Amino acid sequence: MKPYNKKLKQASRDLRNNMTEAEKLLWSRLRYKQILGLQFYRQKPILNFIVDFYCPSVNLVIECDGSQHYTAEGLKADRNRDQTLGELGLKVLRFDNRQVLQEVDTVIQAIYERCCKSLESP
Repeated sequence: MKPYNKKLKQASRDLRNNMTEAEKLLWSRLRYKQILGLQFYRQKPILNFIVDFYCPSVNLVIECDGSQHYTAEGLKADRNRDQTLGELGLKVLRFDNRQVLQEVDTVIQAIYERCCKSLESP
């Protein structure tokens, strides 16, 4: 189990209850072990972050990014976050909300391929 800040537990619950439309759509395709029988979790605290989706079996984090992620400040924060999560051995896949809403099959294919690649490597 990856370390997390226990103070984020309630915030994580609140985010699960208030998911964006993109997160809801992606969750409908990730839940119930639909991809290679892998368990995904939503709004999972890891360190001092709450990641949108997390699959511990393949060390994968998936983020659905809204417009705030594409500002200079947002891009910098995401780079730092991805680097920190990478130091834990996690791979981060990012998709913008528009892409999830309009091209969900393409997004799922990218996730599927990443999971396959992770399962193949020792």
